[in-house]
Amino acid sequence: MNAINTGFGIWSPVVWTLLFLGIVLIGYAIRSLGRKDYKKDTGQTKVFLAGNEEPPAADLHVRGDHMYWGMTKGFSAYYDRIRAWHTGILSDYVGWFVGVLAIVFIILALLR
Repeated sequence: MNAINTGFGIWSPVVWTLLFLGIVLIGYAIRSLGRKDYKKDTGQTKVFLAGNEEPPAADLHVRGDHMYWGMTKGFSAYYDRIRAWHTGILSDYVGWFVGVLAIVFIILALLR
């Protein structure tokens, strides 16, 4: 087999492909040892919470305002001004990204 000695190891596409296939086969063999009586869309798929019922998804949502309270409080002057620009529409953000990227490319072209 032809191999490339990089000084840090050997790169051989055939060896790496065989290693990857071996890992996939071992993973498949371990997976096949699983339980055969498992049924989807039954009580078996429910999350176990020490016998307690799972609360509704709306009650589990943690808003970013609570997780980053200290940061948003510290930067509240900035966030209050920038919140007016926040529309939540992806095409607006893509437009801003393309516009800023164009300005950066113009500056780089002028500096060249």
